[in-house]
Amino acid sequence: MSTAQHVPTYPDLVRGLADRGLLDVRWRRVFEAVPRSRFVPTEVWRQLADRCVPVVGTDAWLTLVNSDEPVVTQLDDGAPGGPGVATSSNSMPSMVARMLGLLDVEDGQRVLEVGTGTGYVAALLCERLGDALVHSVELDPVVARQAADALARAGYRPRLRVGDGEQPWPGLGPVDRLIATCALRYVPYALLRQVRAGGVIVAPLAREFWSGALVQLHVQGDGTAVGPFCGGATYMPMRSHRTPDLHEVRGKGRARAAGLDPARLLDLGFALYAGARLPGVRLIHQDIPGGVQVWATREDGAGATAATGEEVWQYGPGLLWEEIEQAWWEYASAGRPDAEQFGLTVTARGQHVWLRNPSTVIRPARA
Repeated sequence: MSTAQHVPTYPDLVRGLADRGLLDVRWRRVFEAVPRSRFVPTEVWRQLADRCVPVVGTDAWLTLVNSDEPVVTQLDDGAPGGPGVATSSNSMPSMVARMLGLLDVEDGQRVLEVGTGTGYVAALLCERLGDALVHSVELDPVVARQAADALARAGYRPRLRVGDGEQPWPGLGPVDRLIATCALRYVPYALLRQVRAGGVIVAPLAREFWSGALVQLHVQGDGTAVGPFCGGATYMPMRSHRTPDLHEVRGKGRARAAGLDPARLLDLGFALYAGARLPGVRLIHQDIPGGVQVWATREDGAGATAATGEEVWQYGPGLLWEEIEQAWWEYASAGRPDAEQFGLTVTARGQHVWLRNPSTVIRPARA
């Protein structure tokens, strides 16, 4: 009896995405025609919870590339001797499929991609729409060159540009669809100006309060954009949108009795609500035996840490944990809505989150 491990194939991956309802007939044909392996370099890493580990050997490489996992393709912006932080990747195929489905492209439409990365998404769009209708911008010149080479080898020639995707593409004019494959802290109004009225923007937003979320925005005739959140999405941030995990905390710790189980906070719906009610509060967590531990900070030096079943410690000005608990009870009173009941409106003056209806804006707890 053979004990050789089965190495998954790309058709296996595409079949799995289709079986999960992530690919319609047209997109399934597109994915089948564009093997992911053509856009993944030989030197890659797997992202673990606390670090990136190199992938060694052809079978291990193929197993990762043909799985529904992200493939890390760059560490530390390409600088040698860094801490080993992932800064570029080939995204999870299921996430790519979700985003392209939400983009809702039709024949003849022009698409702008912000964040070329490995070139895989640009290739899928070229296969679906044709090279002349696909535009993609990448900030990192090394990554951009590698993507251009991979696209050319695969027979695709979209319009490519090296530059800041947050800024307008000179001379491009309005496109029908825009997809961002890097996380944004906010949707720059300049991106809206690149999309015609009636067009669609799909982008992952980096929520400071614990998590990331995918948003689908419809550009209106008055230059604003509005649309729903569509589940979680964890992407590497646009370089100009990077922030540290936590703020610096000041002051001596003060203990209080355990209250709300911090495990209840790790819900995307609550992350969207709390992010709107408590802007600037950052929260990270780790699993511990029997529950989770969380750390929360705010730019004014306030901080709090809590673990399941243990006392709470607070730091700096105010009572940050009580503010978080108050936001959670408000969220619970609203029926603990899931992420799909929240949405976003973007205008020239900024952006705001709403619940169930664009007129029901979630206001910050602090004026």
